[in-house]
Amino acid sequence: MKAPRQISRRGFAKVLGTGAAYIALQKSFPVSSDFSRAATKLGDTAAVIRLSSNENPYGPSQAAVRAMTDAFNLSWRYPDEHMDALIADVARLNNVAIDQIALGNGSGEILRVAAAAFTGRARRLVIANPTFEAISRYATVAGAETVKVPLTREFSHDLPAMFGHSNTGLIYVCNPNNPTASITPKNELRSFLEKVPSKTIVLVDEAYYHYVDSPDYETVVPLIKKYPNLIVARTFSKIYGMAGLRCGYGIGAADVVNQLQAQLTWDNVNIMALAAASASLRDDTQVEQGRLRNSKVRKSAYEQLNKLGLKFIPSHANFMMINLQREARPVISALRERRVEVGRLFPSMPNYLRVTIGTEPQMDAFFTAFRQVI
Repeated sequence: MKAPRQISRRGFAKVLGTGAAYIALQKSFPVSSDFSRAATKLGDTAAVIRLSSNENPYGPSQAAVRAMTDAFNLSWRYPDEHMDALIADVARLNNVAIDQIALGNGSGEILRVAAAAFTGRARRLVIANPTFEAISRYATVAGAETVKVPLTREFSHDLPAMFGHSNTGLIYVCNPNNPTASITPKNELRSFLEKVPSKTIVLVDEAYYHYVDSPDYETVVPLIKKYPNLIVARTFSKIYGMAGLRCGYGIGAADVVNQLQAQLTWDNVNIMALAAASASLRDDTQVEQGRLRNSKVRKSAYEQLNKLGLKFIPSHANFMMINLQREARPVISALRERRVEVGRLFPSMPNYLRVTIGTEPQMDAFFTAFRQVI
C-alpha cells in the first residue's frame, strides 16, 4: 500500500500563519494532496498586509498548536468530552458553575442564539451605532426591530438613551466597542444594569477585554450573580489567536444559559478548536505577551499618526479608528491597490478608517502605503 503523502513544513507553517507551527511538525501526520494544494494556495496571499478583521497576527500559543496537532488523531470522535473539559476550564477561570457556560462556534454563535432566544416580532433589539453588526442581522432573521442609538461624543455607549425603549427583549453592549475600540466606563455600566428591567436581557460582548488596561474598565462577569438577566460573550479569536478555529462562549445565569443552549447546534465546536482553547487557557504567557505586543505597536502607531497630524480615537483593543477628515472609502480602495487591506467603511462614521494593529513590519508597510495615499 502506498504511504500517505506528508504535508511540507513550509506549507503547514503558512496555513497556521505563525512560527509556532514548526513545533507542531515534530509529529508528522498524513494529509491529502488536496490539502497540500490548498496550503500552497493560501500561502500565495502572504504578500497582502491584512489589517482588516481585528485578527491576532501572532497566532495561537505554541501549546495550542501542539494540542491541535495531537487532536488530529481524535478527529474521528465526537467532541463531547472535550466540550465538557473546556466548559469546566472556563467555569473555573470565571468562578461560575458549569451550567452557566454555553460554548459557541466563535462568540458570534452566542450572539446568534441570544437574538433567536430573546428577540422576535414583539421583542426589540437595542444596539449602539456604530457597533458590531452581526447581532442586528440575526435579530432581523428573528423578525425583530433593531433600535440603533448613536455613541456619545466620547464614543462610549449612550446607556441612558438605550434604556426605556418599549418591548425591548435584548440590549447589546460591545465593550470595548467594535469598530471604535472605545470603552464604556464601568460605573456607567453598573448604574445601567441596576435600571434595566429583569425581563430585558443585556448581552455584554467582551471579545476584546484582554487588551484593556484602563482603570475605568472592568469585566461584568462578577455581576452575573446580581443580575440574572446579564449575559457575557467571550471569544478565543482575538488575544488567543484562534479566529479561524471558531470557539467562544457565553456566561450567564443557569436558566438564561439553558435558553441559549436550546438554540445551539449539537456538537457545535470542533475537537481541534476545543483542544486548542483548553491549552490556551493553561498558557499564562499568551495573554500577557499578546497585550504587551499590542500595546507597544499601538503606541508606535500613535506616534506615526501624530507626526502626520491626524487625530484618532484612543484604542483599548487591537485595532484603531483614524479620523481622515475626509471620506474614507477612496483611501480604503487606494490601500487595497497597494495590497494593504484595512477595515470596511462604517456608514455612520464615513471619515474614519479602521485599522487592525498588526506586527511592527505590517504596520511599517501600512504607514508606507498610507503616506502615499494621503
